[in-house]
Amino acid sequence: MARTIASGGAIIALCALAACSSARTEVMPPTVNVSIGQQLIDLKKARDGGALAPKEYEQQVRKLIDSVQ
Repeated sequence: MARTIASGGAIIALCALAACSSARTEVMPPTVNVSIGQQLIDLKKARDGGALAPKEYEQQVRKLIDSVQ
């Protein structure tokens, strides 16, 4: 009897998990509003830290400024 109850509980748990996995969940990217000034500061930090080469830095700054105009 105890074995039947345990088996029944396992079946119910598996069904519940299957139902959860079949539900569609849409992942929405976070909305981030960063000012142009902050983006320029971040680019400068990336350049100063070596993450961006000077040429890449200039390209990104120009791209950012052009996107505002």
